[in-house]
Formats: sequence, C-alpha cells, structure tokens
Amino acid sequence: MNAKMKKRMIAVSGVIVIVLILVLAFVGGNTAATTLSVAEAAENPQAGQKVQVSGNVVQDSFSTTDNVLTFKIYDPAGDPAQQLEVRYDGAASSTFGNDVTAICTGKINDAGVLECSNLVTKCPSKYENADSALTVDQLLGYGDEVVGKVVKVAGTVGEGTLKAAGQGDRFVLVATEAEGSIPVAFDGALSDEVVDGASVVLTGSLAEDGKFAATDVALEG
Repeated sequence: MNAKMKKRMIAVSGVIVIVLILVLAFVGGNTAATTLSVAEAAENPQAGQKVQVSGNVVQDSFSTTDNVLTFKIYDPAGDPAQQLEVRYDGAASSTFGNDVTAICTGKINDAGVLECSNLVTKCPSKYENADSALTVDQLLGYGDEVVGKVVKVAGTVGEGTLKAAGQGDRFVLVATEAEGSIPVAFDGALSDEVVDGASVVLTGSLAEDGKFAATDVALEG
C-alpha cells in the first residue's frame, strides 16, 4: 500500500470516528433523563428536555379519554398542594390507582403538563390474615343482610380480570374452593404481587348492585 493510499484511509477512518462520536452523543442526549422532584418540575419545567419525575397519584385525579390517561402527582414527603399534571398516551398497568407511586418519564410542554412516554408504578405489598374473613359464597349467601356492612372476604383474583383504576371493575374475586364470584370496585393502588390467581383478602362492603366496594386489598398471608 503506497503512502497516498494510507493517508486516504486514515482520513476516511477519522471521518468515521467523528461521525460515530456525534451519533453517540446525539443518542445519549436524547435518552438521558434529568431527575426532578414534583416541586422542581412545577417551578422549573425545563420545557423540551427529557425528565423523570416521581410522585404519588392524587386521589381521584385520573381520567381516561380516547385511551389517553391524565392524572396528577404529588410528593408525599413534600407539600401535597404542589402537584404536577401528567398525560400518558398508553395503557396503564393494573397496579395504577389512587396514591400509587408513579415514575413518569417524558417532556414537559408549554402548558406545564408532563407528556409521559414511559410510566412505571410501584406499590409496597401488604398482607392480611384470612382467618376472620368470609368466603365469597358465604358473603353471597347472606344476601341483603350484609349490604352496606363492612366485612372482610377472601378469595382469588379471577384469570384475566385485572384492570387499572378507572377502567370499570378492578377485578373479579373468585371463590377458592367453589364456583362463586363477585366483581370488585377499587380505585386504590395494588402491589405487583396482586396478579391472576393471587389469594387476597378484601375489606369493604357489598353494594346494592352486587359489587363489592373494597376499601383495602391485601395479599393473604
């Protein structure tokens, strides 16, 4: 290989290296997200930059329209009045609900709304002893006698029935050793361990429409 050819190859290699550096810098700049608190995001939105904000979902602040979920988050360790509105164009997981911890990644628009491209929800697991709980069939057997009265009922989560809060019945509670079942209304947070077939203990009351209005959902333990 002559000297002229060597110089040309070195020049081409140099150009390739520069292009790769620029590409990596561009990709890195577009994937890295700046971590902000709810207060920081509300006061200094850094419009156009990718950010990640974590907070708890404000009670009953969520709604879904045309498959777009909107909700507000707050910092449980800060001022609860300081809130950030989030817009998420995607399917929320079954764990989503009131006061669940939401980790939101996206960009804040000119209106101060976080346009979320990635949503992760987290809720600690809690356990409840089922010894004093009714079975599904026992609850249904009481009929009108138990409507409106606070009780505990144990059963398993029906296969394929889990939904995020605000999307109708949260899940169907199925009798562990029988055929009875009852739809459950619950807008609170669920842990990742509440899945199809999980044994759970619910606290709440039977409504006149036949649904169980739960105020608490715990894993049986």
